Amino acid sequence: MEKYNPFMEMEREGNRGADAHKAVWAAMLANLVIALSKLVVALISGSSAMLAETFHSLADTGNEVLLMTGLHRSRRPPDRRHPFGYGKEEYFWSFMVALMIFTVGAALSVYEGIKKLLHPHPLEGLIWIYLVLVVAFVMEAWSLRVAYGEFRRGPGEEGFWKGLKTTGNVTLVVILFEDSAALVGLVIAFLGVSLANITGNYIFDGVASVAIGLLLAGVAFFLAAKTRDLLIGAAAQREKVARVREILSCCPQVEGVGDILTMQLGPENLLVAINLDFKDQLSAGEMEELIDRLEQSIREAIPEAKQIFIEADTVSAKKG
Repeated sequence: MEKYNPFMEMEREGNRGADAHKAVWAAMLANLVIALSKLVVALISGSSAMLAETFHSLADTGNEVLLMTGLHRSRRPPDRRHPFGYGKEEYFWSFMVALMIFTVGAALSVYEGIKKLLHPHPLEGLIWIYLVLVVAFVMEAWSLRVAYGEFRRGPGEEGFWKGLKTTGNVTLVVILFEDSAALVGLVIAFLGVSLANITGNYIFDGVASVAIGLLLAGVAFFLAAKTRDLLIGAAAQREKVARVREILSCCPQVEGVGDILTMQLGPENLLVAINLDFKDQLSAGEMEELIDRLEQSIREAIPEAKQIFIEADTVSAKKG
């Protein structure tokens, strides 16, 4: 494998990553239309599963408002109170979305399901139920396709699953899981309504509602864990840290590379703190120039490394 040379001119990637705004707007439009359609049909049919799906879509619509709030507030420039910027606002509001999914979506769906299990009753307007489920499935699939397309612009060569695990763009992760859960929930609702209609046992409608609630609870816990990790200061993935160490190790004026500490400050903002041992014969001016070159090389390799701090100290060389 060819050794990476930080002092050779590098071609910066033209794709600066995914745009979460497009995915959020698509999801908001889809969920608002779907929620209103489901609510009308739920009131007409008396279906607990459809009412659970209404809660699900209403929660998702509110979630997009929270996500858009996070995107807007996270773009504020740094100030004296927040010198590293407001990037983590996006993580906070995504955490609030996880709470919304659990309280509004999961809890109400389970409640409605249990109520239907205790007091089952026939369904009405089945043709409208099926029509709304089909329309909702198409719109959710469209929203998921938009979110997936934007997310694929981010991970690059890392691949989808690895990118899902390591990405700092939690807004797109929320949209992906929301839309995926919505599609699965629609299938569950379809099965519940169909089984209730075929067998005449309307308990199936309540069972479907409880199943949708448990599905949403699982998604909520996953998203809460993901955002919690980023809120408390998740580091960059090992490959990026190894890339930084490789860049520094290639510099002939560096005798030793110590700790490389990283923290995700936002989807496109990575903090990097480095401890280096420079050769003693370097003058202060030469060291300043060298540090500037090293910072530039790191940013060329990792564009999201917006905050780089290099400390000169006596360290023993470490291998990444």
